[in-house]
Amino acid sequence: MCTDKLANGGAASHCPSDDSPDFEQPLLYAHGGLQAGKDPAAARDHEAQCSPEDGGATSLRTYFNGLNALSGVGLLTIPYALAEGGWLSLVLLPVVAAVCCYTGQLLQRCMSASPTIRGYPDIGALALGGKGRFAVSLSMYAELYLVAIGFLILEGDSLNKLFPGTSLSLGPGIVVSGKHLFVVLVSIVILPTMWLRSLSVLAYISASGVVASVILVFCVLWAAVVDGVGFQGKGKMLNVSGLPTALGLYTFCYCGHAVFPTLCNSMKEKDKFSKVLVICFVACTLNYGSMAILGYLMYGDDVEPQVTLSLPEGKLISKLAIYTTLINPFSKYALMVTPVATAIEEKLLAGNKRSIKNMLIRAFIVISTVIIALTIPFFGELMAFVGSLLSVMVSMLLPCICYLKIFGTARCSMAEVVLIVMIIVLGSLVAATGTYSSLRNIIHKF
Repeated sequence: MCTDKLANGGAASHCPSDDSPDFEQPLLYAHGGLQAGKDPAAARDHEAQCSPEDGGATSLRTYFNGLNALSGVGLLTIPYALAEGGWLSLVLLPVVAAVCCYTGQLLQRCMSASPTIRGYPDIGALALGGKGRFAVSLSMYAELYLVAIGFLILEGDSLNKLFPGTSLSLGPGIVVSGKHLFVVLVSIVILPTMWLRSLSVLAYISASGVVASVILVFCVLWAAVVDGVGFQGKGKMLNVSGLPTALGLYTFCYCGHAVFPTLCNSMKEKDKFSKVLVICFVACTLNYGSMAILGYLMYGDDVEPQVTLSLPEGKLISKLAIYTTLINPFSKYALMVTPVATAIEEKLLAGNKRSIKNMLIRAFIVISTVIIALTIPFFGELMAFVGSLLSVMVSMLLPCICYLKIFGTARCSMAEVVLIVMIIVLGSLVAATGTYSSLRNIIHKF
């Protein structure tokens, strides 16, 4: 199956030959609407709405799309990340941002190596063949699936904060209450969106990430200054044992690389993409840094993994913050999970795009995310795991590996090779320690 444009106006995609072997052709193509057979890149936690007109998107529009790609639920966890690492760990936030910005530029250079590249998996295929495409796609699918689980946990926690004590009796001795009840209810509401033929409406709603980020920072500041929370949290200077978790969450905040190739392809003037990328990362770092400092100053080490859960109950501004956090996960769940469902359908139901089997597959995926969300209802730890393992892989390691493989060390300066090798080594260290730390914390909470 092949499409001519992104659903939201993205770059034209190419059609693989029907006789291409497995994983030698894309499982999904770049497509913002995420219909059958499209690239998971367009479904990032932070949905990029690149809609180039006849001549492509302007730099301003790409800048907005880039901000949206980098603006997500990471904003809620950033004060918790700072609490895990201590005040001195804050210096690592701009370092992670700089590394991820640089690797984003590496992806842009990889794209210049071939005019056929339309998405991140194409870069993997150019660098490492079918195995490279498979590695990139698998990392992206896994990240999408786990972030969707995080959305359910987030929705359950937030609704439980708004409506504490809610319960439902299903019979003698069977009572479902609290966030478990809300996770189930949210999944029931979300399920029909998985069966939509077009996700364009949800895609436009999810594009409100930039506005939502500004609103959240404003709400937290208002709670501190006006609602009397104040800045009483002292915190600690450094917590070495919490650094792996902090780094994992910092990396999760900047994992928009899946959509960067699509954004670059959508531009009128692709040579300006590097500049746009730098501006996006600087703006997001300022926003993330502000939220981290505000939240940690307000609550110190007692800050919740979702800072909105720490806000005072009953206050209008607290409700506004929580309702703001509810909108995007609800609209983005289908956008995140549909590429995973599509990949499964293409393997199991080749050529049968609309049937009861499709609906059952998608229902099963939703049920599986609900089961995991109920079993591992630890939002902060789960996002730290995603950031440490998958975000580091997608945002740091794979761009560097693909770049070196495509261009070779002979075509790179010695300084560049040293820098890339350092990123690979340190990224691998962050992935290993962060994954171990987050898994240990999840197991400890059981």
